[in-house]
Amino acid sequence: MSARIVHGVEGIRDSVELLRQGGVVGLPTETVYGLAGNAFDPMAIARIFEAKGRPISDPLIVHIPEVGWLERVVHFSSEEQRDLVERLAANFWPGPLTLLLPRRPELPDLVTAGSEFVAVRVTAHPLFQEVLRGIGSPLAAPSANRFGRISPTSAMDVQLELSESIDLILDGGCCEHGLESTIVALREGKLEILRPGPITSDQLTEYGHVFTPNGIVNTPGSLPGHYAPKKGLHIIESDIHGFLPRANSGYLAFTTPSPEIRERFSQVEVLSPLGDLREAAANFYGALRRLDNSKADIIYAVRLPEEGIGLAIMDRLKRASYGSQHLSQSH
Repeated sequence: MSARIVHGVEGIRDSVELLRQGGVVGLPTETVYGLAGNAFDPMAIARIFEAKGRPISDPLIVHIPEVGWLERVVHFSSEEQRDLVERLAANFWPGPLTLLLPRRPELPDLVTAGSEFVAVRVTAHPLFQEVLRGIGSPLAAPSANRFGRISPTSAMDVQLELSESIDLILDGGCCEHGLESTIVALREGKLEILRPGPITSDQLTEYGHVFTPNGIVNTPGSLPGHYAPKKGLHIIESDIHGFLPRANSGYLAFTTPSPEIRERFSQVEVLSPLGDLREAAANFYGALRRLDNSKADIIYAVRLPEEGIGLAIMDRLKRASYGSQHLSQSH
């Protein structure tokens, strides 16, 4: 049976009731849609992993409605850490910033994949906020898609992905940011960006030295292959003007391409006609999903400027193309 899409006050009520019964619900956030369950209910958390086909070694993000709920899931290691978190929260919460902090022992191990740290954030979406306050408990919520696939930015995306695995989806419209939150770990006054996102390194520099780790870390969305379409996705490494694609190809363009370039592809999706990186981020998953559902046999994508939120877009694009052969000038 296909998952039911609900709206408004009635939808909030139905979502809260199902969550209280240990169910899982597709909920909108300002980043992407999440698949939510009570963070303190191990059976509900297990249902999230089952519905997504997600390996239990991949931890979940816990959502709370305000900073005052932090100590329900977090145990601060020092007053300095608490002070830094409060400063970050005052500027970025509610919003697309996730902090990796020491967990409380009461939190089920399945949520954190056995780690002593929990990823937590305060969502800015008013419907998610109302559901949180209605159930009165933090909610664990990874993206509401099959594991490793394109993240959903609309209720219909969730229904297409998980309609046979969940019962309910609360429709909150299209997501504002369209990319998952920035994940940051606090390391003795330093800020380690574990996953780039809408909050950029430039915005974080006044709170401490900002750096990125070498290698893979075990945080949500950290695997090298992730956010992937079913079709092969290749990043065009050469000049697009001299690039000749295979027949029946889709093209993920940053800005509006010339008619000459457009006619080389069977379908073209433009992320931002005027080259605005935040608009491109908001449109990224939706455009990639439309190309994946089109009649094109293969998808090509242009590189975007790796600055600001462009770093986060390219992070997702590289993960989405993992396993597909990158194209060089010789191709």
